[in-house]
Amino acid sequence: MTLKEILSNSVTRKSAGTGLLLIIVAALTLEATSVIQFFFTQRGLRQEAIQRAESELDATKNEILDVINQAEAAVRNNMWITRWCLDIPDSLHRVTELLVKNNPVVIGSTVALMPGYSKKHPLYAPYTFRAGHELLRKSLATEEYDYPNQEWFKMALDQSDGFWSEPYIDKGGGDILMTTFSMPILDKHGELAAVLTADISLNWLTEVVGDIKVYPKAFSMVLSRAGRIVVCPEESLVMKKTAAEMARTLEDTTTALAISRAMLAGKDGNMQIKENGIVNQVFFSPVEKTGWALSIIIPESDIYGKSRRIGFLVGFLQLLGILMLILIIRSSGKNQLEYQKLSRQREKMEGELRIASNIQMSMIPKSFPPFPDREDIDLAAKLEPAKEVGGDLYDYFIRDDELFFCIGDVSGKGVPASLVMATTRSLFHSVASREHSPAKIVASINSNLCEMNENTMFVTFFCGVFDLKTGRMVYCNAGHNAPMVLREDIQMLEVEANLPMGVLEDFTFKEQEIYLQYDDAIFLYTDGLTEAENIQHELFGEERAQEVLHRRRGSYEHLKALLKAVGEFVGEAPQSDDLTMLFLHYLGHQDPGKDKHLILHNDIQQIPQLAEFVETIAREKSLEQSLAMSLNLALEEAVTNVILYAYPEGSDGLVEIEAILKEKRLDFIISDSGVAFDPTQKPDTDITLGVQERRIGGLGILMVKTIMDKVEYRRENGKNILSMTKHI
Repeated sequence: MTLKEILSNSVTRKSAGTGLLLIIVAALTLEATSVIQFFFTQRGLRQEAIQRAESELDATKNEILDVINQAEAAVRNNMWITRWCLDIPDSLHRVTELLVKNNPVVIGSTVALMPGYSKKHPLYAPYTFRAGHELLRKSLATEEYDYPNQEWFKMALDQSDGFWSEPYIDKGGGDILMTTFSMPILDKHGELAAVLTADISLNWLTEVVGDIKVYPKAFSMVLSRAGRIVVCPEESLVMKKTAAEMARTLEDTTTALAISRAMLAGKDGNMQIKENGIVNQVFFSPVEKTGWALSIIIPESDIYGKSRRIGFLVGFLQLLGILMLILIIRSSGKNQLEYQKLSRQREKMEGELRIASNIQMSMIPKSFPPFPDREDIDLAAKLEPAKEVGGDLYDYFIRDDELFFCIGDVSGKGVPASLVMATTRSLFHSVASREHSPAKIVASINSNLCEMNENTMFVTFFCGVFDLKTGRMVYCNAGHNAPMVLREDIQMLEVEANLPMGVLEDFTFKEQEIYLQYDDAIFLYTDGLTEAENIQHELFGEERAQEVLHRRRGSYEHLKALLKAVGEFVGEAPQSDDLTMLFLHYLGHQDPGKDKHLILHNDIQQIPQLAEFVETIAREKSLEQSLAMSLNLALEEAVTNVILYAYPEGSDGLVEIEAILKEKRLDFIISDSGVAFDPTQKPDTDITLGVQERRIGGLGILMVKTIMDKVEYRRENGKNILSMTKHI
């Protein structure tokens, strides 16, 4: 055997020994890793279960409190009108009707007078409740119901902040499982006069709590203040058993009773209980205001089951991994050198692309709002390249109170497109700094691009010059997507069919103009928006973009909303093209005496918009809350009358509300094109008469006349016009 062979065998044996040692170390490392991983996985899964349970508890409580708060607000907001109507007991049913009608979460309401408060009605409790899509009335002042001895009535008298009753089956009222929020009403002398209530059905509570699915076998329960089971997967226990009674039937009674006591004490917590050999984790938390307690019960098999099954699989895979490691060691040496070479080349290329991307992005403005000292324009833009560098561009600047702006899309992608993009943007800045005509700006850029266009690349381009004083926008479109104009609705801007830049050097570009009014907006974009594809190769399209734009926001918020919508639509599909957007919102000087308008369809569901309309006016005029609520009530009565009776059933009509804000008064003008009707000619309702004696209708217009200082009607050009004035 030669010296060379001896040395070669020695090296081979040494390599084999080293390889064997590596395999042993790897096997031990894998085993240790497996044990450590199992420990931390178990701990992590428990922490995750705690976080998920607490998150679900908080989210569910927020949903419950949202309904609770709406019901409380409904009662508090109607206390003043209830107090106002105490002298006219027969009108109190209108208070309950308005409260139920205007608050979808409320299914019933009553104003229950103190026994003997009204000489005419010793016991008086008009009740309005929902029955399907209808509102029905009845009286709770019956011998069978005896409302003065009901919990919601008695307890409310001592609770100035209101009282939530125990859940109950209201056999004398709505005949369903419900709970009631009630507040005492003081008359103008400060004496207890009545109790105003709002009933909410607990069917929604069962749905909300039943939707909690942190784990497949997890379930939830709700206990009332008295410990009664209100929500439970086992329907036979609902409102029939208490938590303590159920606890005594369980295997671990001691722990079950401890959990019950903790929940009824209003504590947050987590306890473990074993039942039928199954260990369960119980998470519980109180629901503020109501005295309820919410709990989630999760079997530990749900928390750790997958982890344990995966542990067995991991053990098998570790053995397989060791065998694969032997093969990898043999081939890794050869591949390592090649990999290092390729890695260095890739790092160099990525570094160059990062530098190119930073240079490209530094060319376009990115600070928003771009003109913080100006109040006449709200502008935002966004560029999302599909690769490290792209061919989209936008730019803007203000010169002599004129906004010069552009957006463009270079054909192709990558570095060549980015170079053309940089050239185009520089040419725009250079030419627009001395030229006012968009057509001439585009023509000059086109001429320069054609001279250097050896790769026959072209640029779709939209250039605009917007006079911020007059609202006049002159623009030239070179083969780009037509922008969208946002006014009362969204329309596509009319554009000439000019060629893209870089195609024909002597092409004559035509420019157009449009006038924008206050609050109008222009939305410009590249086809990376409308042609964004999901994994089913569906396009995002103009309609989806318009759906997002229909909801008015700030310019930058519009772009964020669009990016979010595109991201959700595209999902896991890769971005196929550069995406660029520019949103221009015109806020030119608005006449401070300009009237405020609101247009509604004859749909009763649109009535809540009146509250926002009045709230805006109240803030601007610094009105007291009580006056704002009175104005809202008067407007709601007048507009509801138009919606219900002005137009034939099934037809679509409009109601226009105009508010004229003056120094010491407010004028409201309500107009519609419906059937002629003068509500001011309707005789005032005699509120001294009883309900049976009084003529139907007329109470609403009486309320409008009472609140407003002046109410007039006229018929003009086929329209009903009702004018209402309030001195302030």
